[in-house]
Formats: sequence, structure tokens, C-alpha cells
Amino acid sequence: MALKEEDVSGLKERATAILEILKKKYTSARVALKFSSPLEILVATILSAQCTDAKVNEVTSSLFKKYHTAKEYAQADLKTLEQEIRSTGFYRNKARYIKQSCGIIAEKFGSKVPYTMEELLQLPGVARKTANIVLSNAYGVVEGIAVDTHVRRVSQRLGLTKNKDPDKIEKDLMRLFPKEAWFPINYLVIELGRDVCVAGIPYCERCPLVKLCPLAFSFGQRGKKVNATEQSL
Repeated sequence: MALKEEDVSGLKERATAILEILKKKYTSARVALKFSSPLEILVATILSAQCTDAKVNEVTSSLFKKYHTAKEYAQADLKTLEQEIRSTGFYRNKARYIKQSCGIIAEKFGSKVPYTMEELLQLPGVARKTANIVLSNAYGVVEGIAVDTHVRRVSQRLGLTKNKDPDKIEKDLMRLFPKEAWFPINYLVIELGRDVCVAGIPYCERCPLVKLCPLAFSFGQRGKKVNATEQSL
């Protein structure tokens, strides 16, 4: 469900206020994944699906010492790679995505991670979220807003979107925030999602956006059950 045109002006004003508050609250917000090259941030982001950044950094601390090029990942033994990334979850799919993507990078892109959205989306396991993270962090190219589980949950609770599909949520957010905010807003919202606007019952009592949130204090008290709809946000 897209935002109605008549809603956008008021939402933009609230989005601006949200951005300013988050910028003051989370002054050190940035990508938590550790990397030193476009290939490393690509691999790390693929591994981060349904996994904490801390766990990914733990796994890549040794993984990046072993594999240095796209060709090395592409030629890696699949079963070995699976075990090396097993603790990140969904390791079979992730290992296959990494091998296949790196094979394409080595053969089609001269062993260099592509730097356009269109080309990145050709890689197995790479959707817009991953592509946005790679483009912005590796190349300084901002084409959209990376929508992960935190951004999805928080933007819905704040009433900035009524959509559930990540691509549609991204479009809603891109309409509300100026382009210069597309890169930082992802990490600012992630910090809020980890700090106070957690899954289940959020810590509304210490949320810096409590006066701007239409769902503030509507999730019940911590330790008490909430209904299924609220729990899913």
C-alpha cells in the first residue's frame, strides 16, 4: 500500500524531525560490519542475513584472511566454505550465493565488484538491501535506502510506511527523506531499533522519538503479552 499523496507533506515534516533527533542521539551511527574492500563488504552483507553483525565479524575475521579475491571464493570447495560460515545461519544458501556471485564477478566484471545497482542485482543472493549497502559503503554511491529488519520494523511503527515489502518500504522512505539522508538514515534507524525500538515490546519510556511515534506505549508493558499484530512489528 503506497502512501497517499495528501499524506506525504505532513509525513515529510515528521520525517525531518525524526532525522534531526536521531542524528543528535546516535552521533556514531555507521555500518557495523568490518571490511577493507568492496568484495569484503559484499561477502559480509550476504552473511549478515538473519545474523548479527557481531557474529558476521567474528566469522569474517578468519574468512577474509583465507580468501582475498573473487576467484578464490569462486574456486573454494563448497562444503568447506559452508562449514567456515556455518555459525551465521542459512550457511548452505549463503555459501552458494558467495561462490556463484564471485564466479560472476571474476568472469563478467574483471574480478571487481560492480558499482551500479543494475549490475549488483545480477548477482545471486543480492537484493536491493545488499546492493545499497555495498554501493554506499564501498563506492560512496547512494541510490536508495537499505531496508533490513530494523528499518522495516521501526519505519512501520513510526507510521512512515504501511508496506511490508522491503522494496516498497524503501520507496516510501525515499519519498520522505532527502537524498542526502538516504545513507545515514539506515544506520540511525538501526541504532534506534537495537537500542530501544526492539522487536516485541519496545522501550518506549526511553525512546527519543516517543512524541513523534503514533504507536508509543501501545505494545503493553515489558513482561506482559502483546497481541500477535503488535508482536510482529
